[in-house]
Amino acid sequence: MSRIGKRPVPIPQGVKVTVEGRLITVEGPKGRLQWEHRPEVQVTVQQQPHQVVVQRVQETRLARALHGLTRALINNMIVGVTQGYEKRLEIVGVGYLAAVQGRTLQLRVGYANELQVPIPDGLEVTCPDQQHIVIRGIDNQKVGNFAASVRALRKPDPYKGKGIRYQGEHIRMKEGKVSAK
Repeated sequence: MSRIGKRPVPIPQGVKVTVEGRLITVEGPKGRLQWEHRPEVQVTVQQQPHQVVVQRVQETRLARALHGLTRALINNMIVGVTQGYEKRLEIVGVGYLAAVQGRTLQLRVGYANELQVPIPDGLEVTCPDQQHIVIRGIDNQKVGNFAASVRALRKPDPYKGKGIRYQGEHIRMKEGKVSAK
């Protein structure tokens, strides 16, 4: 049995969780999220104590895998509508900078042209200074995917360390060529 899946998800005060068929809706102070779960699991909302319980319908390998996944995704939805999610990126390199213009993230990261990245709906992107990008939102997957796509525009160079990286990410540096004497 999935150790994560059998733990119920507590519903905090001010959060409303509804299940209609396979569609799960979570509403909270920061917004509203919807997700349709797979038919291999069953989701129920208990009133006393106020919690969400995920159970398997079948005992297949796929159902066991989806049991813990479904519970984790529902927990992420509840955390998202109460606290929200945030990813921080830092830009390292001479002349590398970022700015937000309307719903577009502008990046100068060593290419001939400035990169214009449209900001997806449901996300808030800010640049406290020109070397840092902060991405906030209620959907953990959207925040993570957008942060990964921005990082992929100029991955950190293993020789000089230039590029876009997650804040606190450690880049393994390589040695340069050693010339013969």
